[in-house]
Amino acid sequence: MKPLFTIATVTYNAEATLERTLRSVASQDYARIEHLIIDGCSTDHTLSLVQRYVEENQARHNIRLICEPDNGLYDAMNKALLSATGDYIVFLNAGDSLHSPGTISALAKEAEWVKGGYRHPAILFGDTHIVDADGNFLRRRRLTPPEVLTPGTFSNGMRVCHQSFYVRTDLAKQELYNLRYRYSADFDWCIRLIRRATKLRLRIVNTHLVLTDYLNEGMTTRNHQASLKERFSIMVHYYGWPTTVFKHFWFVARAIIKR
Repeated sequence: MKPLFTIATVTYNAEATLERTLRSVASQDYARIEHLIIDGCSTDHTLSLVQRYVEENQARHNIRLICEPDNGLYDAMNKALLSATGDYIVFLNAGDSLHSPGTISALAKEAEWVKGGYRHPAILFGDTHIVDADGNFLRRRRLTPPEVLTPGTFSNGMRVCHQSFYVRTDLAKQELYNLRYRYSADFDWCIRLIRRATKLRLRIVNTHLVLTDYLNEGMTTRNHQASLKERFSIMVHYYGWPTTVFKHFWFVARAIIKR
């Protein structure tokens, strides 16, 4: 059977950016999609957009709405993890979109691919394009995905965009987002899942595809300094002080050189 993909979209007063996200999911040419929308009780027209989307697309995809108060973005994302029924899950939040109508179809082929006797990779990942508020291409994401993703990869920064990181749901449910982090829990979450997959000797597959068009102004962009502090703390936890300090000297030097 072809894998079921859960696309989780967390919203709160997202009427300005949500429609492009919904449209990108509706346009997918792959049928086995569960679109899980977790809304924090929006007070704008977000829910009206979702209702119209459900009416127009429920026959094509399984769309589920959970509307209730939450304790922030990552708490809502944990709700999505616990509610997901797909074989794989990805988070595609308001303003972000799947790169093409064939994105999930292409991922499904990778998930079914058999090599060396292993089915169903633990993680599928790919590249990301940065877009503006109108969905226009700006540039490729500066940190490009490595050929091979290992537990040490993120010591060089978040090399894979969270929205281009598809995880087997059974594994993801075992690694909920750490609510201690307000802006960079996704960084910590990705590292933990890579470590888990590596420990279990499960495949991690670079699809070599552009998977996501990512809105330029995300939460971590708006809270850049706080996010960087959290990422430093996370890197110290996983990679130790010497490595983290050395890497940050390199990050600064690289930024100066690029100027």
